[in-house]
Amino acid sequence: QVQLVESGGGLVQPGGSLRLSCAASGFTFSNYFMNWYRQAPGKERELVAGFTSAGGMTTYADSVKGRFTISRDNAKNTVYLQMNSLKPEDTAVYYCNAKRTTVLRRYDYWGQGTQVTVSS
Repeated sequence: QVQLVESGGGLVQPGGSLRLSCAASGFTFSNYFMNWYRQAPGKERELVAGFTSAGGMTTYADSVKGRFTISRDNAKNTVYLQMNSLKPEDTAVYYCNAKRTTVLRRYDYWGQGTQVTVSS
């Protein structure tokens, strides 16, 4: 059974930091491109950060470049999102996502989300 379990969300003041974790199970983690998305109230879900190649190349939304860092530990089947210099506009539910495309099928798994609230 595929599971993606996020943790690390919470309430933080502007300028603060949080580190989100996503523990994966039920699939071969190292074969998947891992991503973090977020969805704020009344807005569409957007890609925040993700891996774009097996070699570890990454991509970031313009709004988080220089502040957020995605990383992964294949030995622990875990992907992280380090968030620094947080702003109120970073408030959203953050979702972990795993993607893989083969010749026969596309795989797309999601976690349940973790709330991040940036407020004074």
